[in-house]
Amino acid sequence: MATWQQFSEEAPAMAAKIKERFTATKSHVLATVRRDGSPRVSGSEVDFREQDLLIGSMIGAVKAKDLQRDGRFAIHAASAIDEGGADAKVSGKAVEITDPAEVARLQGDDGEAHVFRLDLTEAVLTWVEGNTIYFDFWKEGQGSKRLARPDNGPVVEVALD
Repeated sequence: MATWQQFSEEAPAMAAKIKERFTATKSHVLATVRRDGSPRVSGSEVDFREQDLLIGSMIGAVKAKDLQRDGRFAIHAASAIDEGGADAKVSGKAVEITDPAEVARLQGDDGEAHVFRLDLTEAVLTWVEGNTIYFDFWKEGQGSKRLARPDNGPVVEVALD
């Protein structure tokens, strides 16, 4: 698993665009795994603190229980990519921060909460430019690549900026 900092060092331009997308709006869609193995989606906010990407949850919320039992997650920051925006997704494993002093430091005056650090295994950024849709992919241990699909054309790998 890679921390946000490690991902940012490996793919700085992509990390900057993904961070921009996640900070452009407050609420995002978090996918977790239910006890029976089926997916659950919940609204969630993210916080970039120091070198980490974090999410919080109310005490006892089902998404927190899901992540405590099975840390696998995906979180999506959507936009209208057909209007010039970007679509960002990251996935990996959520690790709960359990030290009360650290939780209090990260939460400030926001009250009691669960706090999870999001360690990444992959990230995807999607956007449209002209008649072409682009996909930047980063996978832990495999680096980054960009694919492009011109209108009604084949998907091709193109050079990263």
